[in-house]
Amino acid sequence: MSRIILVLVGVACLLGCRTAPPVQEMSDARQAIVAAAAAGATRGGSPEYDAAQAAIARAEAHLQAQEYGRARLAALQAKHHAAAALANAQHAEAPAAAPH
Repeated sequence: MSRIILVLVGVACLLGCRTAPPVQEMSDARQAIVAAAAAGATRGGSPEYDAAQAAIARAEAHLQAQEYGRARLAALQAKHHAAAALANAQHAEAPAAAPH
């Protein structure tokens, strides 16, 4: 009897540990990339923006392969790189906008 309970608890744990698609992380990363582009970050002109684009592409590939843990990590990396690209783009604009 205790073996059956142990097996049922193990199965419940395995079912509960299944990872869900990282919908929010993907959305956050895409929005961060759009914000960086709107601030002036461009492909080829910003290494961080390029890294964000590469990371979101990896995240989408992992998502298609139902590798949700890897997709989540890549989406978080994309968001991080996009935030850095945004900060760099805003920093680059600041001296140009400053009055002389």
